[in-house]
Amino acid sequence: MISLKRLWRPPWRTVMVGAILLIGLPVGYGLWQPGMDIRDGHHDRSSNGIWVAHGWLGADEWFIKNGKTNEFSLYRDPARIRGLAAKLKRHHITDVFPHLCPVEPNGSLPATDSQQVERFLDEFSGCRVMPWIGGPSGSSVRANKPAWRTNFAGHVLELFRDHPRFAGVQLNVEPLTSGDTDFLLLLDELRAAMPPGKILSVAAYPPPTRWQPYPDVHWDESYFREVARRADQMAVMMYDAGQRNPKTYQRLMADWTTEVLAWSEGKAVLLGVPTYEDAGVNYHDPKVENLTNALLGIHSGLTHSALPSNYQGVAIYCDWETDEAEWTYFREHFVKQ
Repeated sequence: MISLKRLWRPPWRTVMVGAILLIGLPVGYGLWQPGMDIRDGHHDRSSNGIWVAHGWLGADEWFIKNGKTNEFSLYRDPARIRGLAAKLKRHHITDVFPHLCPVEPNGSLPATDSQQVERFLDEFSGCRVMPWIGGPSGSSVRANKPAWRTNFAGHVLELFRDHPRFAGVQLNVEPLTSGDTDFLLLLDELRAAMPPGKILSVAAYPPPTRWQPYPDVHWDESYFREVARRADQMAVMMYDAGQRNPKTYQRLMADWTTEVLAWSEGKAVLLGVPTYEDAGVNYHDPKVENLTNALLGIHSGLTHSALPSNYQGVAIYCDWETDEAEWTYFREHFVKQ
């Protein structure tokens, strides 16, 4: 029989350490619970957000260009608009971001159907409808060109003049490297052009993480604060993080929740959660980055202290990929009854 003293001498010491690690790591992982399930609605402030499809506002040419003329009735039937509004209000969603991207290379916004816009705004009375504008950096969005910025801001002003009931706009540029000063100039000029009282929302990037070290999809604290100072609302895209493990994603969501609320200069924050697939890409695994794991992480991040005053709620990306099972989970694990 091998004595205990001998077990801690070479080479048995190496064997023992290896055995402990082989047993201890799985046990430790099993006991590790980075997320938290809260079902009493404590974190629902009844002011959540969602990104919705282009067809709700788009002009005929968008349907024609994209081969979607068979979908006119999906978006323009008043009963369907009414049904969408009722569903979103039932889930305490008040901020609605209809897709109005990508901007043209000259800075002009995609065309809308004016009658449809007004129909949509009629049904969404009591909500804040803010078109989601912007597009790919470099091809559509050319923030480094003064003339482009001026033209873009002018078209946004025209959008408000045509439809003054829009509560604001949400600017989304992808990708966008942390420290991009041209984007800050764009925000300044857009703010100056917008009518008083209109909301400037930004689809913001989450903080850096060792798990995905790409500077064009993460903003450091200094830059995040610079953007927040120029915005009214930060809707943080807390997904596409390349996670392969549900628990590490939950932990990342908890950490990001704490960080972005602290970095947002007191501005309203919506925490973006994914319901989309995008299966087969290296930056997103829907079995890991999904509504369930996102909410578990957010709940955990929000329990460290009293709810910050600038915490507004969560924002779902996106309506057209959220199925009934996900809506049910959202109601049961987040919405205040």
